[in-house]
Amino acid sequence: MIDLNSFANGALAEQFNSEFQKVMENMSDINTDPKKARKIVITLSITGNDKRDVCACKVQTKSTLVPADEVESKILINHDDSGNVIGQELLSGVKGQMFISTEGEVLDHVGERVQ
Repeated sequence: MIDLNSFANGALAEQFNSEFQKVMENMSDINTDPKKARKIVITLSITGNDKRDVCACKVQTKSTLVPADEVESKILINHDDSGNVIGQELLSGVKGQMFISTEGEVLDHVGERVQ
């Protein structure tokens, strides 16, 4: 039998540990769904020679991670004084509505200070 920890001079275990680290980092990311499964696939590709007395074995590991959750925002489309189209994030929730920043400043709907 083959010890997978030492197989290919430890490359299989090293590859697995690397992919496992990626999975753990993805699992701890608060922007991902913790209930969706992450996967690690270990593939051993084995081919023999014509005499069937020696096999070549290639090892590969791959992880499937969960993408970050979608985040939505609103962008206001406007024109500057030169007529160029500009986009600005709507921060207040409603176009034309002012709001108070966390620092206590009064800001317009795109976050610019109101004089």
